[in-house]
Amino acid sequence: MHLGIDLGGTKIEIIVLDNTNQVQHRKRIASPRDSYQQTLSALVDLVEDAEDKVGQRCSVGVGIPGSLSPSTGLVQNANSTWLIGHPLKQDLENCLQREIKIANDADCFTLSEACDG
Repeated sequence: MHLGIDLGGTKIEIIVLDNTNQVQHRKRIASPRDSYQQTLSALVDLVEDAEDKVGQRCSVGVGIPGSLSPSTGLVQNANSTWLIGHPLKQDLENCLQREIKIANDADCFTLSEACDG
């Protein structure tokens, strides 16, 4: 199963899709604005809760309102300013003990529209 997270300035939404792209779990919460640590904790809690609901460990992808610096791995150019300068990918990987894919949310949306309509 595949788990996707849309991390935004006002909300965080998580969805779990099975191999036929059927929704198995979905949840939306308010973003903990202005707190990187609370945002990180919320992401970890959402992933753990979703995996408990579907009964298995999933691959994890996160769309963020910014990008990761190729040279430092730190979040840059995010309109959710409390993310800027933090190693979100590394921190999530450490907390969840697996590789995490992170991409710009607009790029994720464009790819989804191209593939899924």
